[in-house]
This record gives sequence, structure tokens and C-alpha cells, in this order.
Amino acid sequence: FGSFDTCNRAAVVTFLWRAAGSPEPKSTRNPFVDVKAGDFFYKPVLWAVENGITTGTSATTFKPDGPCSRGQIVTFLHRAAGSPEPTVNVNPFRDVSASSPFYKAILWAVEQGITTGTSDTTFSPNSLITREQMATMICRAYKKTKNAEWVHISYTKHNRHQNLIYKSGVYVLD
Repeated sequence: FGSFDTCNRAAVVTFLWRAAGSPEPKSTRNPFVDVKAGDFFYKPVLWAVENGITTGTSATTFKPDGPCSRGQIVTFLHRAAGSPEPTVNVNPFRDVSASSPFYKAILWAVEQGITTGTSDTTFSPNSLITREQMATMICRAYKKTKNAEWVHISYTKHNRHQNLIYKSGVYVLD
């Protein structure tokens, strides 16, 4: 699984897509020159774009191999949940200003119990996320927002197919 490996943007949207049940994208319109039809992340990226989860890093690039930060993953999760307004209006994090593009997503994710800060006063929105942290956040988000009793994420790493299953607070890797 590579728990402590840094997670890239392609992996994050693929995990989100699989946690959502691997739905078929409604469109084959692909605005990104760096996402090709044969890529393992092709359908996940199309799905994420059409559902407003990501817009890419520009109008024509997605940067699939680009690392994903803590701020980006909570923003993807927030958008996947429909971008609900956080009900808290007190920000405990010195490193997250109200002008940050991640501000509402971070407040929402902390409020929902999807994640916490890296300390009582810092969130570290620009720190890179590991595969373990990403899987934990996705599973918590789907448990909270979809009332899921379990979350199943299937993936391939180093040509080995594996499944990560979250049920009742326990992660099982088969």
C-alpha cells in the first residue's frame, strides 16, 4: 500500500472515484493535455471534473503526478460532499487565513471529524499528504457524509491489486 508514500493528484481522484463506486463519467470531454484515454486515472479525472471536485491546475493541465497537499485533499472531499458551509466560524489555525482557497474546506473537515490539525494551532495546508492520511480522510468523509458503514477502495500498486476496506473504525488490507 505504501502507507507513508506521498500521494499524487491522480491517486487521490482515483481513490475518491473508487470510494464513490467507480461511476462511469457522463462525458468524454477531457480538457487536460496531460490526461490520456489509456491512463488508469482517465475516468476518475473526468468524473471528478464533471462533479466539480477538481478543476485541474490550469484550464488545460491536471498534473496527475503532482503531489497532493492536506489543503487539496480536504478541498476535494468538501466538494465531493457538495461544498457545505461549515457551521463553525472560529478558526483555530494560525496557518489558514480566511483568504485561503482551502479555508472553508478545512473548517468543514475539522468540524466533521474527517481530520484535525497537525497541532492545536496549525493545520499545515501545504504539507504533502501520505497515502495513509489520504485513505483515512476519504474513509472518514464517506462514513460521515454518506453514512457509510464501510468503504471499499480497490487499487493497484507495483502491479499488485489490493483492497483497502474500512468498517467500524478498522482498516483491513487484503
